[in-house]
Amino acid sequence: MDGKGRYLDNIFIYRLWRSLKYECVYLHAWDTGSQARADVGRWITFYNDLWPHAAHGGQPPAVVYFNATQTDQQVQAVA
Repeated sequence: MDGKGRYLDNIFIYRLWRSLKYECVYLHAWDTGSQARADVGRWITFYNDLWPHAAHGGQPPAVVYFNATQTDQQVQAVA
C-alpha cells in the first residue's frame, strides 16, 4: 500500500490489528487453531456489526456500509 493517501489506509489497518490483538488474542490461551479461528471470527463479527464507532456517528461499520450501498443502488436505479 504505497502511493498518495495510502498512509491513511495503513493507519486504519494497524488500528484494527491492534484492537484485535488487545481485545481478543492476548486475552485467550487457545488449545487449538479452530478455537482461535472461532473466537477471532466472533470478535470480527462484533467489531463490524455491533461495536459503535465514533468515526461513523456511533454506528457500526456494517450499518454505514449497507446504508451507503443501498443509497448507491437507488441512485443507479433512478439514473
